Amino acid sequence: MLKIIPAKTSDSNHIAEIAKPIWREHYTPIIGADQVEYMLKNFQSQLAVEKQMNEGYSYFIIQFDNSTAGYMSVQQRENTLFLSKFYLSNLYRGQGLARKMLDYIEALGCQLGCEIIELTVNKYNPAYHIYLKMGFVSIESIQIDIGEGYIMDDYRMQKVLADN
Repeated sequence: MLKIIPAKTSDSNHIAEIAKPIWREHYTPIIGADQVEYMLKNFQSQLAVEKQMNEGYSYFIIQFDNSTAGYMSVQQRENTLFLSKFYLSNLYRGQGLARKMLDYIEALGCQLGCEIIELTVNKYNPAYHIYLKMGFVSIESIQIDIGEGYIMDDYRMQKVLADN
């Protein structure tokens, strides 16, 4: 059974620990181990997650059959719900959980009066094709300098919410 649990600031260390194996397994082949460690330290550490929560990001812990399966994070930006994090452990992929997670995000976006869900995804991330299947369209190609010579080479994607 899938449970989506709104996280509190006190959950930030747990979220950081969830992130480590997921990011290392998924992103190392795409961007390399050094950039993964840099991003974990700067964007998914306990302190980074706490800071994001204080800046209006809402985190959710994903549980499946009483085990932690992943996490996700959103931030409302006027009429847009920005999907910042959307991660499942490799053990739980391919079971339809991502679709249920996105359904939750879409319902939340509608509840908040948002018209669009937006995200960024690495150009070489296999999840790009999953987002396309889930109704997102690629809006533009972007490159963001994240420091120490690292670049995020992404697509910005959007999905219009049906209720709007």
